[in-house]
Amino acid sequence: MKFLFTCGGTAGHINPAIAVAGRLKQLIPDCEILFIGAEGKMETSLVPREGYEIKTIEISNISRSLSLSGIKHNIHTLKTVLTGTSAAKKIVKEFGADIVIGTGGYVCYPVLKAAKKLGIPTIVHESNAVPGLTTKLLSKSVDCVMVGFEKAKENYPAGVNVVYTGTPVRTDFLAYDKKRAKEELGISEDKSLVVSIWGSLGSGHMNTIMKDFAPIASEKCAFHFIHSAGKGGFDKLAASLDESCPDRLEKGVDVRPYIYDMPRVMAAADLIMCRSGASTLAELTAIGKPALLIPSPNVTNNHQEKNARVLESAGGARVHLEGEFTAESLYDEVCDMIANKAALDSMGKAMLAAGVSDSTDKIADIILGYLNK
Repeated sequence: MKFLFTCGGTAGHINPAIAVAGRLKQLIPDCEILFIGAEGKMETSLVPREGYEIKTIEISNISRSLSLSGIKHNIHTLKTVLTGTSAAKKIVKEFGADIVIGTGGYVCYPVLKAAKKLGIPTIVHESNAVPGLTTKLLSKSVDCVMVGFEKAKENYPAGVNVVYTGTPVRTDFLAYDKKRAKEELGISEDKSLVVSIWGSLGSGHMNTIMKDFAPIASEKCAFHFIHSAGKGGFDKLAASLDESCPDRLEKGVDVRPYIYDMPRVMAAADLIMCRSGASTLAELTAIGKPALLIPSPNVTNNHQEKNARVLESAGGARVHLEGEFTAESLYDEVCDMIANKAALDSMGKAMLAAGVSDSTDKIADIILGYLNK
């Protein structure tokens, strides 16, 4: 049996595909799995790291600018859609795919279109509360649209086969409990851990906030603190903190360029501050972690705030928009949250209830169901 996945651009699109591929490999050990991604994008490094082969096609995004450069960019994108579809069709045929699954990113469009033309079953997963452009364009032609939020079903027209599955997470996020994770990190069980995560590249705005937040945390030692500055912002932030709080690590303030052991760190956390990309939220709901969400304002259709409001309504998170807080007010709120253990536990239970614990199995069952047909 041959499964072909297509995804790209961000870890939020790539990790769900990797999670489902891993589950299919467990269920059918002798199956073959191939990925198709976009040239030069994140998937070309993340997918091989998980042991899967990936082939690439050229594809670019859509510019929403009406400038001359934006128009030129979109003309180039249209060309890559045509050439990318042709290239994808060749890869799909040579691989002999039995089914093609897309989990987000512009690369999904030409690949799923090519598979559909070849008469192969096609499925797309949309993890955000509002569908992206690629999902909108594909929704009427694919066999099934799987969504990460139940309310997202309302965004699709009648006649589209939409199934609520939740968003799958990698199994290593489920491998830890808080006690073991804290022990491995060298953090006392009775010391609260607050984790601050803003994507692999980080957030310039949040690093500016952390430039003042970290010294306060270092001085007051109210909780252990781990902040991921992002590879692009770490050096500047670290240089500033070397002056304002050079002994921060001794006082439990750990600023890193990236959190490579994310499943362990998230498991150990009592509270997580982060963006509200769908994949991150799926991880939070899978392990039942209360969160203080600060959506990115730099995303299409403001989908991160819409994602965040779903979990806020469920009682699992607080939501703040950029500009609504200072380092000092944010620190005070974090202290208030971790001091109220009962409320924090309640948020964690609400977060767990808002997720789909068997999302990966649901998606694997749907995939196999199409093959059995």
